[in-house]
Amino acid sequence: MQLEIVATDHPTDADRQAVLSLLVEYNASHVGETPFRQYALLLRDPGYLDPVGGLYAYVLYDWLSIELLIIPEAYRGYGFGTELMRRAEAYAMDAGCVGVWLNTFSFQALGFYQRLGYEVFGSLDDHPRGSQRYFMRKLLPGGASE
Repeated sequence: MQLEIVATDHPTDADRQAVLSLLVEYNASHVGETPFRQYALLLRDPGYLDPVGGLYAYVLYDWLSIELLIIPEAYRGYGFGTELMRRAEAYAMDAGCVGVWLNTFSFQALGFYQRLGYEVFGSLDDHPRGSQRYFMRKLLPGGASE
């Protein structure tokens, strides 16, 4: 079989899509078709066109994955983060998800997520060096058994 391995520091969106499509097809052959649904909650200041913060997540299989959450420092302490998380969890329940998972660095929001009922299920030391990356989850009512 003749194949070549090509390395690039600048893959295109089409490159990513080609690899992703193959992986999605393989996974579907084992667990069936599963829709990938994106979800976002955006914080907007009426004086600006672009969001000033927000949450980006996606549903894959039966979990909601929170990929991004940012509340700029000027807006912290007003409950926006808690409200975004509450709404994301409600969305996940409506979508029939088992739970919500996310990751955060030790210099970010570990305590915030723990106060909301998230538990660490894994960590990666020295990522970035001198810090840790935590993988967290929260099972939703009616979700998976512990």
